[in-house]
Parts: sequence; structure tokens; C-alpha cells
Amino acid sequence: MAAGNTAVLTDKEYKAYTAEVSARMDELVNLLNTRNASGDYIFGGYKSGAEPFAGDAFSGFQYRGDDGQQFIKVSNNTKVATTDSGKSAFLDVVSAHNTIETAASPTNTSNPPARINVGQVVDQGAYDEFYPEDIVISFNADSAMSPPGKNFTATERSTGRVIAANQAYVSGNEIVLKGVSIKIIGSPSSGSPTVPATRLFGADMPAAFPLDFSVNNQSFSVTVGGRTQRLVLDGNITNTADLVANLTSTANGNADRLARLGIQVDSLGFHMPAGANMTIASGTADIDAVLGLNATVGSVSNNGRQATAGDQFFIESSEKQNILTTLTRFKDAMESYDGSVDGKKTLSAVVASTLSNLGNSLTSVTNVQTKIGARLNTLEGARDLHLDTQLVNKKVLGQLRDLDYAEAATRLSQQRLVLEAAQQSFIRVSQLTLFDRM
Repeated sequence: MAAGNTAVLTDKEYKAYTAEVSARMDELVNLLNTRNASGDYIFGGYKSGAEPFAGDAFSGFQYRGDDGQQFIKVSNNTKVATTDSGKSAFLDVVSAHNTIETAASPTNTSNPPARINVGQVVDQGAYDEFYPEDIVISFNADSAMSPPGKNFTATERSTGRVIAANQAYVSGNEIVLKGVSIKIIGSPSSGSPTVPATRLFGADMPAAFPLDFSVNNQSFSVTVGGRTQRLVLDGNITNTADLVANLTSTANGNADRLARLGIQVDSLGFHMPAGANMTIASGTADIDAVLGLNATVGSVSNNGRQATAGDQFFIESSEKQNILTTLTRFKDAMESYDGSVDGKKTLSAVVASTLSNLGNSLTSVTNVQTKIGARLNTLEGARDLHLDTQLVNKKVLGQLRDLDYAEAATRLSQQRLVLEAAQQSFIRVSQLTLFDRM
């Protein structure tokens, strides 16, 4: 492919190649949306009333048909498919390398919708190490970065492991994650920030001091998100400082228990920075008095709110790459070529990948052509059978239409006479016995 000759081609020549590929893509989309004589789209499966391929060269083309095939009956026992699924012919093409598919979440709320492009694997080795994991890009609250602004966090879908956190977002800028390059354009909706949950000392009743738990230790439970830990009071509590020291002590294990729940304690009370609400329960009258909380019945925070993600975009692993995506990525690689050493390396890799994927696409189309050829053979066989039947029917019809009634009546009379004679002969013969000869 001439586009791989990065040593001599100029930016102007690459722009010309880009324009040619764009024109070829438009032509190909028109072919994939071909209609038959009845106006049905031949590559739409059962959904033949609407264009099966729709989209653009930025976000890619989506297949809106299905895997069905429509059939026509050509003889009593033979049916032949009249359509083919565009998915099996043009989408389910094995990729030359591990690759990706990109998509925006259908629950996104930005208006107009923010969009993600088809993306490109720019470091095959790095991506192969990550494959077959998927990436989720979630837009955070603007306050998640300083100074506040649009930002996102990328995570591994299966584990939630953070790949990149609180990254500044600029519409149209390249985002590279795990060897994959993508672009998002528009203004994605931001998420909502975390509101820490609190349960302050004295929220339910005035706190009472002093209370001595050093001889008779007492405990209460703290529950967050289904996880429960019991905290122990085992000291002489004379003021708030003593209470905080006792609740955060490492000697009695309270510090570890609070850490497991993600809860912090200060002179004001209990705090959950992650925003999950907490329940303080299973206490005693003395616990209630020293905390100023109704722990016996259950004291619940209701002011916490966990952060929620805004718009989300997905980078999903795939072993297939359709022909339109192959051409789109090839076009994008030429558009972004900057003449640098890395740019030449990337473009050369894309050209090699494009050649391999186009070869796989050709194989897929050839397989469909082979099936169509088998159908044509079936149709020819059915046609020959119909022609033979038609010939016999015409011969019989001709004999009936051109009948000489006088000659036919004479022939019928002769044949009837012969038949009657044969019948009489049979009757005579069937009545003969040995007694007739004695």
C-alpha cells in the first residue's frame, strides 16, 4: 500500500489519500445499504425496512439489522435465501490483532450527546498485556480536581481498579490508556461530588460526663454498607477529648475497626468521608449518655451522599474488526500523521494492520459469495426441473388442443371393442373347470 511509504510522502499527499479513502467509504456504505427490486435492504436480515448501516467516520458505523435471512420457495420442497445478514458478511471479521470497540453509555445525559471516536491501538504490546479487559471512562464531579473543571477517571471494568484518576478533560484531545488512543468530543455531563456522612456527638441528646468504663467495659456497633464493627469503651471518660482518645485507641483495637469501615472520629463526632451513611446501635444507657446518641435504639446518619459518575464511555476488547472500522482507523491514522519518528512508526503499523484486516474482510465476503453461488446452483436446478415439467405439460396440452375428434371417436370405439372382447374372453376362461373336460 502506497500510504506506507512515509519516507517520501508529504502531508499534502496524505491529505489526498485521506480524501480518497473517505470517498471510498461513502461508496462502500451505499453498497452495504443496497436495496432489492422490492425496496428491501438486502443486508438487513429480517429488519429490511430500514438502513442496516448508519453512523459516521468519527464514532463509527453501527449495524441496525439482525442475523435473520428471508427465504423464497422455488419448489415444493426447496427454499432459497434472498437476503444475507450484513453482520456475518461485514462485521464479524476476525481482526489481525487484539483490538477494541468503543461506545458511549446509553444512559448518558449530556445534550447534545458527547461522542467517542472509534479509537486506535497505538501500542499493540501494551494493549496485549491488558487484553481482554475493558476500560470504563467516567466523568467525575468538577470539584474532583483543582482547580475545578471537567475531569474523568478510567477504571478496569471487571475489577474497578483505577487506571487513571481525575484526569483533566479537553474536548477532542487524545486520551491514551493501556496502549489505546481515543478521543471524546463534546461536553459530557459531570458527576455529583461526595457529601461526607456524619453523626455528631450530642445529636440525639446532651452528652453526659464523667462516666467510667475502665472496670465495666461496654461496647456498641457501627454499621456501614452492610459491614459492622463493635467499638469498645474501656476508660474513664471525663470529657470529649477522653472519648475521642478511647474511640481511636490502638490498644483496645478501636482504631483498626474504624479503619476497616473507613470512618474517622474527631472532637465533633463520627465522619464517613466516602459518603455512605452509618448506623450506631446495640448500645447501653451509659453509651447513649456519653455519646449523646441514641445507640440503644439506633442512631442513623442521613446526610451522606456518595459520589455518582456522570457520562460514561466504554473501551471494550474485541477479536473482530469490521471493514468500515478498518477503513476509518486507516483514514484517522493518515489524518493525524505528523511526520515524526513515532508518527511514522504508528502509521506503518496501521498500514500493515489495515492490509491484514482487509484481507480478512475479503475472505469473509468470499465466503458469502460462495454461499450465494450454491444458492444459484439450486435455482438453476429448480429452473431446469420446471422447464422439463413445462415441456411435458405443453406436449400433453398440445395433444389435447389439436385432437381430431372424428379420428379419436373411431379409435375410442375400436379400443372399447377390444376391451369388451377381452372382458368376455376372461369371463369364459375363468368359468372353465376340469368337469367340463370329463
